[in-house]
Amino acid sequence: MEISPADFFQPLNFSEIFGRDAPLEIDLGSGEGAFLATTAQRHPERNFLGIEKLLGRVRKTCRRVEKLGLENVRVLRLDSTFAVRVLIPRESVAAFHILFADPWPKRRHWPRRLIQPDFLDAISGALAPGGEVRMKTDDAPYFQHMRDVLKTRSDLCETAWPDHPHEPRTDFETRFVALGLPIHLVRLVKT
Repeated sequence: MEISPADFFQPLNFSEIFGRDAPLEIDLGSGEGAFLATTAQRHPERNFLGIEKLLGRVRKTCRRVEKLGLENVRVLRLDSTFAVRVLIPRESVAAFHILFADPWPKRRHWPRRLIQPDFLDAISGALAPGGEVRMKTDDAPYFQHMRDVLKTRSDLCETAWPDHPHEPRTDFETRFVALGLPIHLVRLVKT
């Protein structure tokens, strides 16, 4: 399930990686794989790539995927920013999921936040026409930061989040909901 690129400076070939052509969804910062595995199980007609830089989380995700016998999931252990900018081919992604990215709450750490204008440039380039980005966070100041960055975009149009009461959750989301924390959502479509 875990993949390692032969060349870290050439775009990935998803037809070869998955052994088929299908719409691709990417879970950036896929954590321990709860959302990734459940979503892939519900949508066998799609391919799913989890990108996570922490080895323990990648191993846990791979065990989960193998236990479920999912053939439509691959996991890449790498920094999300590098992967999107360098390895993801242009217009190849049907959906990006950015769920509970580190909010980096200290002001001096804000440049480390994933949602930045140049990162959204890379996301937009990787999205197929009509592709979407779904973002969730429990951190209100980070959500405001996202909104501020998104105001400058004309290529990504905000649209309503679909109402799916049984939508899979990440491990973080399950924890935050149990604590009664509000979850902030943004769904964007490439115009």
